[in-house]
Amino acid sequence: MKVENGFGPVDIAISGLQAQGKQIEIISSNVANSRTTNAGNGEPYRRLEAAFIADDDMGGVKLDKILTDTSEFLKVLDPRHPLADENGYVSMPNVSLPHEMINLSIATRVYQANTAVLKRYQQMVETTLELLR
Repeated sequence: MKVENGFGPVDIAISGLQAQGKQIEIISSNVANSRTTNAGNGEPYRRLEAAFIADDDMGGVKLDKILTDTSEFLKVLDPRHPLADENGYVSMPNVSLPHEMINLSIATRVYQANTAVLKRYQQMVETTLELLR
């Protein structure tokens, strides 16, 4: 049996940590801008999503690109808002807070799972070293 890369599990877990860290950043941006009616381009903030791909070099995962959600904006009746249209409706970001909280929960669990892999790997290495003494 030949071991080509002794750090395979470590590399995979680290790539997972990095990917989920980026996912958490994107979710945080979505939550922070969930009420931003003007993102600087004349329209509300658009929700962002992370797209991941398999990393052939390390055997893990990596961020491919950050996608912009092109779904329709939510219309809210608020005639006193400065950005209200002639009918009194304001376009709000296409961010659903419950959806973002579910995504955050998933990303957090995946992050924790990758951390657990690193801890188990460290324990295995320490046990191996003790046996070799």
